[in-house]
Amino acid sequence: MTEIVTESILSVAGLSASIAGQQVVEDVSFEMLPVGVTALLGRNGVGKTSTLRAIMGLIERSGEVTIAGQRVDREPTHRIVQRGVGYVPEDREVFSSLTVAENLRLAERDSSPNRQLIHELFPDLTDRAGQLAGTLSGGQQQMVSLARALVNDNRVLLVDEPTKGLAPLIVMDVAKALERAAQTVPVLLVEQNLQVVRMLAEKAIVLEGGRVVYDGSAEELLSNEALTKELLGVA
Repeated sequence: MTEIVTESILSVAGLSASIAGQQVVEDVSFEMLPVGVTALLGRNGVGKTSTLRAIMGLIERSGEVTIAGQRVDREPTHRIVQRGVGYVPEDREVFSSLTVAENLRLAERDSSPNRQLIHELFPDLTDRAGQLAGTLSGGQQQMVSLARALVNDNRVLLVDEPTKGLAPLIVMDVAKALERAAQTVPVLLVEQNLQVVRMLAEKAIVLEGGRVVYDGSAEELLSNEALTKELLGVA
């Protein structure tokens, strides 16, 4: 029988991080398998966004971060990106004074960007290529933010609260785009919408007080109402 390879694509060991001297992540350790969606969950303010920012080297950190077997925790953010880590920040952070097309061109780091994939996932962006990103709706700006990451070939994709503040129909559009993306690149997803988590995630990691308190099956977590309420505060 052929052994199934389950090596981690992203491994975090003893990760701690601070902002302005205040500790926001404390001794976090987990691994992502090289397929599908891993959800990083927890109540508000427990360190989910800070964990992603620490992985990317955007805040002061200590501990080990390994991408595809290579330590990156001593490297600056631009080097981590060059190693194939895509990052979609919580608040979209599009360049509002640039057009949609210019936002995407600035993000391209490969000689053969995935423009066809972007067209298939976000056809509305093709129609709005010449429109200033600052004049788009919140949902359209989120699509630009996702497209900027997906225009490149990534080893892993970190996505922070992609459905935050979006209308229900747009939430499903974003979820479907992530589902398609996860077929080609493993995704570490911070998400509060448990319907989206149920739809996408195979594995769940729950943080509380900056520490990991659950690391296992997303389905098992979300099917256990008492555990979900205990760890996430919702049923």
